[in-house]
Amino acid sequence: MKFLSPKLLIRTLVILIVICLGVLVYAIFFKSTPVIKNTTEENNFGPKYNVIGKSVQDRVIESYTYGKGEKHVVFVGGIHGGYEWNSVLLAYKFIDYLNANPTFVPDNLTITVIPSANPDGLYMVTGKEGRFLVTDVKSDLLVGTGRFNNNNVDLNRNFDCNWQATSTWKSNVVSAGATVFSEPEAKAIKNFMLKTSPALAVFWHSQSNAVYASECNFGILPKTLEAMNVYSLASGYPAVESFDSYKVTGDAEGWLASIKIPAITVELKTHETIEWEQNLAGIKALFENYRGK
Repeated sequence: MKFLSPKLLIRTLVILIVICLGVLVYAIFFKSTPVIKNTTEENNFGPKYNVIGKSVQDRVIESYTYGKGEKHVVFVGGIHGGYEWNSVLLAYKFIDYLNANPTFVPDNLTITVIPSANPDGLYMVTGKEGRFLVTDVKSDLLVGTGRFNNNNVDLNRNFDCNWQATSTWKSNVVSAGATVFSEPEAKAIKNFMLKTSPALAVFWHSQSNAVYASECNFGILPKTLEAMNVYSLASGYPAVESFDSYKVTGDAEGWLASIKIPAITVELKTHETIEWEQNLAGIKALFENYRGK
């Protein structure tokens, strides 16, 4: 009976060990581990996360997109930053709801939420970038603080609808920027809207307790009136066709109207509450209005 030589025996053992290790690796990583699929692509829901721009202080302006329908509806919070921090909180609440209820978005819609269009202003009163808690809000700073961006520009006066270098907010004279769209935050919103050409844009603000239509020189678009009335009826916020408390120039909603994109402004009742059930009812009504169209 012949025995293997020591060299051949060692070589055979090495080969067997390599084969065993290969089988073990295959079993661990290919058999026992489930395949993780991209649910965004598989189910056509979301969210799809994007950075659509950056602030003066280089903070990101984020968007979260759900669905793949033909009609696109965009929701924007926090264009007035920390002064209207509750509009940002409402936007994040909506994102949480969409994450928990992915089938909420009708098949024919795509929904984008831009929670904070003025992250520098928000940071001024919360000390947070992105998500925050109500306890983070420095209530002693809220009298106008954080409304403007880091260039001290009112972003909702920096858009191309009757733009002027100075505008008004209540009885205050405010800077509208050096030129139209001079501010990076306004440019980010502009570029996103031009790229996506939404069927409707909804801007959340506070604290006028109303739903306003948008216009810029040529009257209110019929689809804007329709969206205003649908949201108002379902949510209970009064519908107001024209804002006339004081003169406003360079607002984002007016600019959208000028390029034939319907836009409405939803004003919360206070600077602290989000009135979630009211706004969810308004959103549901909008979705039903667009369903099947």
